[in-house]
Amino acid sequence: MSVRTATAAIDLQALAHNVTQIKQLAPDSQILAVLKANAYGHGLERIAEALAEQDVGAFGVARLDEALALRACGVVKPIVLMEGFFSPQELPLLDVNSLHTVIHNQEQLDALLVANLQTPIKVWLKVDTGMHRLGVEPAQFHDFYQALKASPNVQDDIVLMSHLSCADDVKSDHTPTQLGLFTALTEKLASQQRLQKTLANSAAICAWPATHLDWVRPGLMLYGVSPMLDKTAEQLSIQPVMTLKSSLIAKRFIKKGESVGYGAAWTAEKDTHIGVIAIGYGDGYPRHAPNGTPVLINGRRVPLVGRVSMDMINVDLGGAAQGECHDNIGDIATLWGEGLGIEEIAQWATTIPYELLCNITRRVNMTVSS
Repeated sequence: MSVRTATAAIDLQALAHNVTQIKQLAPDSQILAVLKANAYGHGLERIAEALAEQDVGAFGVARLDEALALRACGVVKPIVLMEGFFSPQELPLLDVNSLHTVIHNQEQLDALLVANLQTPIKVWLKVDTGMHRLGVEPAQFHDFYQALKASPNVQDDIVLMSHLSCADDVKSDHTPTQLGLFTALTEKLASQQRLQKTLANSAAICAWPATHLDWVRPGLMLYGVSPMLDKTAEQLSIQPVMTLKSSLIAKRFIKKGESVGYGAAWTAEKDTHIGVIAIGYGDGYPRHAPNGTPVLINGRRVPLVGRVSMDMINVDLGGAAQGECHDNIGDIATLWGEGLGIEEIAQWATTIPYELLCNITRRVNMTVSS
């Protein structure tokens, strides 16, 4: 494949492989695949279409417009609004489009109880067990559940859920504490009838089997990126779904003491060759990536040098004499993905893989292989 400008190559076989790995880790749980933020930059509709062929029970999105986009492209699987609805005016759209909603505050509960709906809505009731972001207070949990259970606007099979704050850190005691509280809050209700429960995000799928319960909610690991602090994607046997590439569009010989790029932010310590790659912060490559950030060209890692600009980055190709650089204009450069983990690039850029994936801009070409 010819790559001339910034291209995100999406590998659907890797996606299918990652789903299989999730099933192996949590064989007794259904999968709620998280597709928010344009499927973490991979393309909402294309990822949903690919996952429709996998044994995935439901999709999770953050906002109503994401859910409606999925329905518009023919998705029939259950879709869960992970932040719930934002106003009572949205409830008729949930009704008509058979969308599930998370309930996590009093205002949502009040609006749902008084709504005039044609059919009852499926509810996922979220309790705050320590994340302190979304979720009803533990002391309110049973009252919320009973109010929902008594309402004709709510389907009988309410799902109970919470969110883990530190599952990526196996040394933290937060996860056992949250699991204990969630278990204590839900076991009384579960003894009255069989209720489905969900707690595990990507990190918990990998590291905390006791949290798997009825549903797991993979996000980052679905796309082949490690959610753990101490393990790589390769160690977790997951594969990158996105490989970000571009091409070498220029190279030049520079002498020791000459500087490269805006602000003369890098100066050559010896004679070398500089390569210019057609990608920059206008494509979503992190502007604050420092000197030394690796780029893969012709099977070897070369360091980023100088400031990232809107459309270009510079790399040190090496070669002390003018005839010693064997890289050619048109050669492909990999910024992250196959052969170069996005986790490493995120560390260099003092950010997280989530941000890098979500910052891919619309001028980046998307190609898909299956």
